Amino acid sequence: MQNYKDLKVWEQAHYFTIQVYKVSDAFPKTETYGLTNQLRRASSSIAANIAEGCGKKQKLILPIFQTLCLVQQMKLNILFYWQGI
Repeated sequence: MQNYKDLKVWEQAHYFTIQVYKVSDAFPKTETYGLTNQLRRASSSIAANIAEGCGKKQKLILPIFQTLCLVQQMKLNILFYWQGI
């Protein structure tokens, strides 16, 4: 098992999540349960998937969670594109 907090990629994902929360605070209140919620969940799942993948005892599991991170990143790219960010 590997400590996820030692990974640069986890630090960057965590920082990204914080930035998404800050940026999405400025979104219209009508988006609270729509776009804002989607962006926040997708961004936080990236760091969570990295942490969960590191917590698994089998080394073959980590690439699966890394793939999930890439999928969430693609989803965020689409959501940001729709929002015009």
